[in-house]
Order: sequence, then C-alpha cells, then structure tokens
Amino acid sequence: MSHRARTGTGARRRHGAARGFTLVEVLVALGIVAIALMAGLQATSALTRNAARQTNVVLAHLCAENELSRVRLSSQMPSIGDTRVACEQAGRRYDVAVTVSPTPNPQFRRVDAQVFEATLPVLRLSTIVGRY
Repeated sequence: MSHRARTGTGARRRHGAARGFTLVEVLVALGIVAIALMAGLQATSALTRNAARQTNVVLAHLCAENELSRVRLSSQMPSIGDTRVACEQAGRRYDVAVTVSPTPNPQFRRVDAQVFEATLPVLRLSTIVGRY
C-alpha cells in the first residue's frame, strides 16, 4: 500500500490545488461586464447628444433674441412680410426667418423668429410689437 493510499490525502490535495473558476463561470462574468459596459456607453452617448442639442438651442436662442430685439428697438412699426437673416454664433451659421403678421388690433404686430441650422429647424420665438 502506498503512502498516499494510507493517508487518504492525495485525492484531496489534487482537488484542493485545482481551485479556480470554470470556463462557464468566466464567460458568464464576462457577459455581465459586457452588458454593464454597453449600458454605460449608451448613457454616455445620450448625455453627449443632449449637451450638443442644448448648445445648439442656446446659440439659436441668441440669434432669435437678437432679431426680435432689433425689431423691438426699431423706431418704426415692422412691415408685414417675411425676411431671412444670417446669424453666426460660436462659429456656427444659422438662418433666422423673421415673419411679421397682422393681429386683430392694428396697433400691434406679431413677430415670429424661427432659427434654422442648414435646413433643420432649431427654435422658434414669438413676440408682439406695438406702436410707441
């Protein structure tokens, strides 16, 4: 009878020395990490798109407010009709379509300023202008 057979520890030592993870366990853990990383990537992507959109809206708002302020500060009542004005903010080019339309009260006019980036609408602001 060998020494290992007498003590009965040979089988336990071999089993004890082979501790670790199986391939299935490693693949499951890898799958969980991959799913978590994809969720994080999508959240980061959504935040980036939102920040870009917010920047675009703020710059377009500046263009629209500039045109509405120009109309408000004019000493004459704005004439009815459409005009298109180019506006550059932070190196971006926007087009502002200003529409002046009549109201039921002839002492007031409605002024709409719609801002476009290329051909895509970004923002629309409206105000009422009256005679001074």
